[in-house]
Amino acid sequence: MVVKVADMARTAVIGAGMGAMAAAARLAVAGHRVTVYERTETYGGALRGVERDGFRFDTGPAVLPLPAVYRDLFVKTGKRQLEDCVDLVQVDPAARHVFADGTEVTLPNASRAGVVAALDEALGAGAGQRWGDFLVRARETWDRCRRPLLEEPLWPNWQVLAEREPYPAVPRKRLLRTRRAGTLAEIGALELRDPRLAALLDSHALTCGLDPRTAPAGAAVLPYMEHAFGLWYVRGGLRELARAVYERCLERRVEFVLGAEVTRIAAADGTVTGLEFADGTVADAEFVVAGVPPQTLDGLLGGLPVREGGVPPQRGLPSRLTVLMALRGGRPEGTVHRTVVHSADRAAELEALFGPEPHTPAQPTVTVTRPDDPALVPDTEHEAVTLTATVPAGTAGGDAEAHAERMITVAERAVPGLRDRLLWHEIRTPQDVAEATGAPGGAVPAPTLPAVDGRLLHPANSTAVEGLFTVGGWSHPGGGLPHAGMSGALVAGLIVEGPEFRGSQ
Repeated sequence: MVVKVADMARTAVIGAGMGAMAAAARLAVAGHRVTVYERTETYGGALRGVERDGFRFDTGPAVLPLPAVYRDLFVKTGKRQLEDCVDLVQVDPAARHVFADGTEVTLPNASRAGVVAALDEALGAGAGQRWGDFLVRARETWDRCRRPLLEEPLWPNWQVLAEREPYPAVPRKRLLRTRRAGTLAEIGALELRDPRLAALLDSHALTCGLDPRTAPAGAAVLPYMEHAFGLWYVRGGLRELARAVYERCLERRVEFVLGAEVTRIAAADGTVTGLEFADGTVADAEFVVAGVPPQTLDGLLGGLPVREGGVPPQRGLPSRLTVLMALRGGRPEGTVHRTVVHSADRAAELEALFGPEPHTPAQPTVTVTRPDDPALVPDTEHEAVTLTATVPAGTAGGDAEAHAERMITVAERAVPGLRDRLLWHEIRTPQDVAEATGAPGGAVPAPTLPAVDGRLLHPANSTAVEGLFTVGGWSHPGGGLPHAGMSGALVAGLIVEGPEFRGSQ
C-alpha cells in the first residue's frame, strides 16, 4: 500500500494506543492526513476489555485521574465534548483501604477535610493532620513540576530535572543528625510516622510499578493528583473511553489499518520517508509518530540513532496481573468502587517485586474493583469484580494461576465469602499485556518523575531522526492515562508548531 496525498502532510502513526490516537485526532484537525497502523485487531493499547456470559470487565486501568486531559482533547478536536460521548462519573468514596493489622478506612474523593477526619477516626488523633500536612507539601511539589513533567515537551537540558528534587521535605532531627526524606519510604518513616499511613503512601507507587524505597520524594505528586482532581469512572468500563477517542479520530477522517505489522521505519539522510510492513507493502510519510516501546522502536530503525544523548528508556519495570471474577449475587448497597487490601508483609512484597531475583510475592497488595454499573452484569443478581496486583514482567502462566489464588485469598479480607459466590474467573497475565501493548514481558511504564539521576524520566517526544516522534507511555511524560493523553498533545504541538512549541498555556 502506497499513500499518495497532495496538499496535506502525510502522517503515519504506529500503534492505536491512547496517546497515539490523541495525537492522530489533533493532527487531523490541524490539516494532516493521518493513517494509524495497528498490529493487533483493535484499538486502545492497554485499555482493553473482556465480555463473557453477559459480564464485562476492564483489563487495563479501572479509574481515570485528571480527566481534564481528555476534556481538552475533545474540545480541541470537535463540537461534542467528552461528557457528550461517554458517561463520566466521579468515584466517591475514592477508595477503601484495608491495612495489614485489620484497620480499615474509607477516604472521600477530593476532600482534604473529609480525608483528614476519616484518617483521624480510623487511625487515631493526629494521623489525619499528618497526612493533610503531607498533601500541602505534595501540592507544592505539583506546582513546581507540573509544567516541565506533564505539560511541556521535555527540556533539552533535562539533566536539571534529573538533579532537582522538588519535594519540600521536613527536616527531622534524630540524635545529632538532621534528616530529610529523599524517597517515598522515607516520607512515610520521617513525616507520616505511622505504618498504615506509610502503606497508604506506598500503594500509590506500587500501583505505578515503582518501589517506594527508591522512588523519589517527588513521587508525592501521585497521591496528590488523585486527591486534587479526583478519580473518575466511565459507565460501561474504561474501554468506553478508548471507543470515544477512536470514534473522534474517525470523525476527523483518521484512517485505521488494523492487523498491520510495521517492520521498518524507512529513512533517508536522517529524515523519515515512510513505513514498511510485514506483507511487503510500503507507505510514504512525511511524519511518523511511533507509539511503541523503545526496544521495538530501536528494532524498526535498524540501528539508526534515535536519542543521541537524550534520556535513556526506563527498564526493569514490573507488570500487572488481573483476575476477572463473575459472581452470583448482586452488588451490596453501599459497596465502595475501589478497595486496596494491603500486604500483610509489605517488606517481603517489595523485596519480591524489586529485589535481585523478582518473583510474585506470597502476600501481595490487591486492588479490588467493584463498579456500580448495570452495563457490566447480565442482571441485578450478579456482580463483576476485578482484582489487580503488581507482578514481575514476564510472569508465566502457571505461576499466574497460583498467584491469582493468592490474590483471591487476600481479597477475601475485604470481601468475605468471595470464593463462595464465584461462578468463574479469568486471568490476564503479563503475556496478555505484552500482546496488547508490545512491551517486552508486559512491562507497564511509570509516569515520569524528577530527581534520582533521571532514571524515572522518559525519552523526549522528538528524536534525532527528522520527522520521527514518539508518543504514549514509553515516551515523555510517561505512563498512565492522563500522561498518554498529554503525550498526544505534545507530539501534535511539536509537529504543527515545530521545535519552538512549549506546551499549552
